[in-house]
Amino acid sequence: ECNKLISQFRLAEKAALGKSMTTETFMELYQMECPRARERLLRMGVPEQLKSSDNSGHHVAITIAETVQIFITTMDAVKLEQRAVDELQPLVSDLMDALTRLPETPNDFEPNRKVSKWLQKLNAMRAVEEIDENEARQLYHDLDSAYAEFTRYLKRKT
Repeated sequence: ECNKLISQFRLAEKAALGKSMTTETFMELYQMECPRARERLLRMGVPEQLKSSDNSGHHVAITIAETVQIFITTMDAVKLEQRAVDELQPLVSDLMDALTRLPETPNDFEPNRKVSKWLQKLNAMRAVEEIDENEARQLYHDLDSAYAEFTRYLKRKT
């Protein structure tokens, strides 16, 4: 539900505020002191995930399968030369969401760091903008190395 609301916010943000005001200036103008929300909504683009206490094998297996699926889909999109922010951002956001749902990952988990960096970059761009060829190449490299680290982590856990 939170991801749906964040997506709706992204669509309405530019239309509601126009070019003269950003969300940050709006928050300052109306003295909205909510640093965690600002961090999650404006920088990260994903809600804070609550680690489930139900870490049953079935639940973990489904989360891992979903994460692998989203990694592959996102990497395929880059390989198929999708460059527009509105094409890539939802995929990277879904990947970040899946990675944060994984139980027992360390706080400095490298795949999370790499995907988060790209999510922040895409969130800072307008939907009509595109990443260039060099950025696409770097994004693919970062996704590929994050996926490799993710699989190494899974092998160490078994």
